Amino acid sequence: MKKAILATKVGMTQIFQEDGTLIPVTVLSAGPCVVTQIKTVDTDGYNAVQVGFVDKKDKVVNVDKAGKKEIVHRNGVGRAGQGHFKKAGVTSKRFVREFKFEDVSAFELGSEIKADIFAAGDKIDATAISKGKGFQGAIKRHNQHRGPMAHGSKFHRHAGSNGSASDPSKVFKGKKMPGQMGNKKITIQNLEIVRVDAEKNLILVKGSMPGPKKSLVTIKEAVKA
Repeated sequence: MKKAILATKVGMTQIFQEDGTLIPVTVLSAGPCVVTQIKTVDTDGYNAVQVGFVDKKDKVVNVDKAGKKEIVHRNGVGRAGQGHFKKAGVTSKRFVREFKFEDVSAFELGSEIKADIFAAGDKIDATAISKGKGFQGAIKRHNQHRGPMAHGSKFHRHAGSNGSASDPSKVFKGKKMPGQMGNKKITIQNLEIVRVDAEKNLILVKGSMPGPKKSLVTIKEAVKA
């Protein structure tokens, strides 16, 4: 992987191409992300670049994720979490993610990754958490058809038969039934970048993208492009 960045979803709109074609786009506020840690094989067992995105107040910063004992100030501020960002010389960040770039030596602590690493026409893979729909029935969750609506019908929006009597005497694993819908990590591959505004750190991607507004979106160069 050569290029990646964190972004937040602004919303959707539509723009005209040069030939007059109207296309829907998702507007992303991408970066700037700052490098908070550089992991190497010698120190961590693998090569990766840790980046932070969106400023966060120091008083609500958690302790580090390494399982160390929490050391707390009188005002409730975690010293370990603050120290991690201070070591990199950056302000506290709300989102912290790792990218396994091919060349980690090209990055330095505190350096920025901006939207201009991508250009119009690039293919990307976008990962985000989809909207949570709560507990839903089989019709909405799996697009199943409803049953007869006549007076004698015993089911209308029910999923129907779950098994086949005494043989096999069980419900097979993976049966499409009512349950929790949404709130899952979804990756859409080979999306096309239509426009990049480096000054405003905006990336316009063709089509829709999972997640509500203001949600975190991870953008990486396409694997299958």
